[in-house]
Amino acid sequence: MSDLLVIGGLGVDIRVRVPEIPLLAADSLTVPPIDLRIGNTGAGVALAAAALGLRVAVVDVLGADPAGDVVRAALGRSTVRSVLTDDPDGTRRSVNLVDPAGRRMSLYDPRPWRGGSPFPPGDLAELVRDAAHVHVSIMDWVRELTPVLRAALPDGVSLSTDLHDWDGGNTYHRPFAEAADLVFVSGVRLGDRSGEVAADLAPRTVVVTRGAEGAELHPGAGGPLAVPAAAPPASVVDTNGAGDAFAAGLIAGRLRGAPLPEAAGYAARVAAAACTHDGMEYPPGLLPRD
Repeated sequence: MSDLLVIGGLGVDIRVRVPEIPLLAADSLTVPPIDLRIGNTGAGVALAAAALGLRVAVVDVLGADPAGDVVRAALGRSTVRSVLTDDPDGTRRSVNLVDPAGRRMSLYDPRPWRGGSPFPPGDLAELVRDAAHVHVSIMDWVRELTPVLRAALPDGVSLSTDLHDWDGGNTYHRPFAEAADLVFVSGVRLGDRSGEVAADLAPRTVVVTRGAEGAELHPGAGGPLAVPAAAPPASVVDTNGAGDAFAAGLIAGRLRGAPLPEAAGYAARVAAAACTHDGMEYPPGLLPRD
């Protein structure tokens, strides 16, 4: 039995610390050591949730390459149970530029999946039936399987997804949103249209995240609820994975019986703490469990 099943979204982050974003044009620039570590959205949610004490399983494709070895090693150091199959095109990766204030810009190489489903639909359905909550990353191989995942959900089990910087119109994201009960989406491209987009997705609960400006809850009925950002408990060093930590915190809060606004406030504290750590492998005690 898993408290949380994360489907898709494993990869590596190539973290580069830079003096500013955007970078000034130059032939070369000397930077601190460049690190290769586990990253991408599914890893961020899974590792944060595990650090919060949840029993977590993750399912994805992964290359038989050095980048994949980095991911496997990191998962091996955690309590996350993994169900993996080989991707012949290699492991997804991102180059993350991080400025001195911890702000980042990500250059994403998705390594598109080619071919049919990498997992038998019946096997995925069985994993879904064994979970208390399911979180789906917007990976290409998952997209056509969203009806299978939805149909396999037991009564009382919710499914969430993160649409990231969706503009509200891109049709690629629609199957993920329609399969979900809880939708996370960044407000970067929504601007002041978040209410309109949330109304379009009703009766689903929509959480619009806005980084240091907090978040908005659209519970499917009534007006939006503001979620203030929490003060980081230490200096911000890396905002990579903050949104994933927020999602993990809200899911953990809801699984523990907290009302949605209370769970969202807790999620803000989790995200703020995550920003004080370099990377997604959180040491014990860093993320608040209370």
